[in-house]
Amino acid sequence: MSLTKGASHVRRAYAPGPHGQIHYRRSGPDGTRSPLLLLHSSPGTSYLYDAFLAEMGRDRTVIAPDFPGFGMSDAPTEAPGIEGYARAMLELETTLGLGVFDVMGYHAGGVVAVEMARQEPKAVRKIVMISAPVFTDQERTDLNTRFSVRPPDERAKAMEKSWPIFKTDFWRMGPDEIRTWNIYLDNQKNPEISSWGLRAAINYDLAATLPEIPQPILILNPKDDLAAYTPRAAPLLKNGRIHDLPEWTHGMLDAKTGEIASVVRDFLDK
Repeated sequence: MSLTKGASHVRRAYAPGPHGQIHYRRSGPDGTRSPLLLLHSSPGTSYLYDAFLAEMGRDRTVIAPDFPGFGMSDAPTEAPGIEGYARAMLELETTLGLGVFDVMGYHAGGVVAVEMARQEPKAVRKIVMISAPVFTDQERTDLNTRFSVRPPDERAKAMEKSWPIFKTDFWRMGPDEIRTWNIYLDNQKNPEISSWGLRAAINYDLAATLPEIPQPILILNPKDDLAAYTPRAAPLLKNGRIHDLPEWTHGMLDAKTGEIASVVRDFLDK
């Protein structure tokens, strides 16, 4: 990963949260533009956003936290659900004194963004989602069966096969193999709770919530593992649209940082 000239320096810090400390990355100056909150996928961490965080930090405050139990944030004693993750992120924004803000979420992070807007509609100004997991009841049942908790030894044994698949098929736009490896390892951490966010997103009824959200929503639709489900969000959007990215997939935040930042800036700054 290489940063372009003028990109903002990324700093790290901690803030108190409902389950202990919340670790977050921060970039950019204070200014007239609305602050931007970046929410990672699950499993995963805010490391996902390093390049994009620096790029968007050219002209606004940008915050990328680790959800409770992920990365370097303290873990809850039980699964919070999407509602609990949203409350934790809203509490973080209040603690940091950011006022009204925009929020962008990747997969499960996008679901949390929508729930934040439902809980505190006056705090969230605009929403950007990378993909939209709109599932049927049967798909939820199938996915819950597929994504089961696996102990460390089983995970380690599976890495010989799963790592080549991750870097060549799943995260195939990643331009830096070492960074892709680190993202892959982030997904393996805390095996006892790493499925909490994913299961929360699977079981959240996004189809019921989206029509309630009046804020402008931009959904980026790359050709990833949710590409078949994301178009279902189109008729549910009260004030939004889907932006198709058929040539891109996972790893695009590093490979196409400037291009995605341009799309997101255009939406946020109108």
